[in-house]
Amino acid sequence: MASAKDSDPSLGYLTRKETEVKLPRPTRVKNKTPAPIQITAEQILREARERQEAEIRPPKQKITDSTELSDYRLRKRKEFEDLIRRVRWNKSVWVKYAKWEESQKDFNRARSVWERALDVDYRDHTMWLKYADVEMKNKFINHARNVWDRAITLLPRVDQLWYKYIHMEEMLGNVAGARQIFERWMSWEPDTQAWLSYIKFELRYNEIGRARGIFERFVECRPKVNAWIRFAKFEMKNGEIGKARSVYERAVDKLADDEEAESLFVAFAEFEERCKETERARFIYKYALDHIPKGRAEDLYRKFVAFEKQYGDREGIEDAIVGKRRFQYEDEVRKNPLNYDSWFDYIRLEESVGNKDRIREVYERAIANIPPAEEKRYWQRYIYLWINYALYEELDAQDVERTRDVYSRECIKLIPHNQFSFAKVWLLAAQFEIRQLNLKGARSILGQAIGMAPKDKIFKKYIEIELQLGKIDRCRKLYEKYLQWSPENCYAWSKFAELERSLSETDRARAIFELAIAQPALDMPELLWKAYIDFEISEGEFEKTRRLYERLLERTKHLKVWISFAKFEASAMLEDQDPELPEEETKQSLGAQQLQCLQNARKVFESAINYFRTSAPDLKEERAMLLEEWLNLESSIGELGDVSLVRAKMPKKLKKRRLIDTDDGPAGYEEYIDYIFPEETQAPNMKILEAAYKWKKQKTASDQD
Repeated sequence: MASAKDSDPSLGYLTRKETEVKLPRPTRVKNKTPAPIQITAEQILREARERQEAEIRPPKQKITDSTELSDYRLRKRKEFEDLIRRVRWNKSVWVKYAKWEESQKDFNRARSVWERALDVDYRDHTMWLKYADVEMKNKFINHARNVWDRAITLLPRVDQLWYKYIHMEEMLGNVAGARQIFERWMSWEPDTQAWLSYIKFELRYNEIGRARGIFERFVECRPKVNAWIRFAKFEMKNGEIGKARSVYERAVDKLADDEEAESLFVAFAEFEERCKETERARFIYKYALDHIPKGRAEDLYRKFVAFEKQYGDREGIEDAIVGKRRFQYEDEVRKNPLNYDSWFDYIRLEESVGNKDRIREVYERAIANIPPAEEKRYWQRYIYLWINYALYEELDAQDVERTRDVYSRECIKLIPHNQFSFAKVWLLAAQFEIRQLNLKGARSILGQAIGMAPKDKIFKKYIEIELQLGKIDRCRKLYEKYLQWSPENCYAWSKFAELERSLSETDRARAIFELAIAQPALDMPELLWKAYIDFEISEGEFEKTRRLYERLLERTKHLKVWISFAKFEASAMLEDQDPELPEEETKQSLGAQQLQCLQNARKVFESAINYFRTSAPDLKEERAMLLEEWLNLESSIGELGDVSLVRAKMPKKLKKRRLIDTDDGPAGYEEYIDYIFPEETQAPNMKILEAAYKWKKQKTASDQD
């Protein structure tokens, strides 16, 4: 017995242990080898089917006299009544009860059951349908009429009740009664399908006049495009072309601004087309295109183009296609006038047509949409409208004055040059003047550009033009202005010196290079120094080149500078030998020069290695690369080279790991290549002493703090 302390009232005064569900312990399978005979799922199911016991069915009851029948009926009615008392809301129980009474041929009781069921929920139209079907099936016509009449009175918005009632009257041949029911239904203004059913009903009995009258009431009740189109097709089917046209015209008067007006105009035009009235159809299409918004007229455009292809000439077809696209572009630029891509497409369309006035009109409308802010990113697409306009006037319209107006008097004045500018516009305007043989105008434009909005492209193109014309003094003045505007531009310095060198003005070129490297800030100094060094080498001034390298090394100790200096020393041969000297003396002289060059290169390499060893000991990889270059040089010379001299200094490569530190803490390890040079392996004790001294120094500093 469980104690009162352990019992729980919520569990019926049982303990928790007594209410726990104990699951059987899973059987451990010791032998997991497959059985010699495998059983399929099909065999298991077949055995289960064979061993299934036969279903126990109640014995069939045979009624032999009226007493047994009365008892059976009483018992079944009691069962149904008890079931109804329990689940009164269950409609299937009522239906079964009523159908059982019907099977017993007790129709009064069956009607009573149906009426009681309708009292529970008269809004369920399926009960009315089944009730009326029972009356019709047993040929109680008046009772069925009574049921249908009550149903459509209580539920006038259920179309199925009306259809069934009308169908019954029509099957009985009571056309007048069916028409009367339709009239009652139409007084409720039902949906489209109900009106069409009424019209089909009248047409089945060839009542054309009545059907026309119903259509008139239909379009008044449901003034939709589809209703008017059906009305017109009805008249067309009956051969009344005039009345059909009148219906379409009335529909256009009432529904011209409707959202579905497109399908109305298409149907009207196709009607006129079938009547061989092509001019009327064309007029309808054009009227519709003028009045319907372009976004809702896609199908209309397609039909119009197909119509013109079938009935129009070539000009009409092209006008239809162009008109369709023109309306599309007009709609796009109306929605967003700052969408310059739409303007470009629109202009391209008009240029394909070739109407100059219209092309100029579209260009003027497009360039009138100035970007809202003075930021270059907003103007980058807009400026091409001006460029295309000017090119059209020059190449297609061949109007020189209008082109000059577009470039100089309008476009250049419009751009806010104090904020930003477009070199392309200045250069195109200058090139246009050159094509017109107006050199003075081109120079004026480029000079104005340099004064208002100097840019690299403008300087380069202006200098190129003057150089082609052979105006060297102008080129020098332009380079001077270029360098005054941008003194850090290494490209300009190099090109200026290259110009002087091409004119054999060596001193001028050297002076320009000296001025250039003396500038406090340069955008690409390495290119400038390389150009200066190449210049001196090409002039054969090896001593000056050597001094240049030394000056460069005073500014930067970059690895590439050392390698370039060493390669220069290795290849810095003297002038050509005297051809009158004997061959042996010539060879000896060349050998001595090669040896001297090699020694100079070795000195450079030695200086570089000493720098990296003493001043930059952390740059081990650069030092190793330097030794690799030295080794390649020694091996490429041949007999004069001494490879062993370099190999003794080559480091050993070791693969090591180091901790990766991030803001969130250690993030793992990474591998790297470390270089161990010979002097590091010879004196490990010195490194230990250095580390100890460094630690002692840090400790002293921390104690002082």
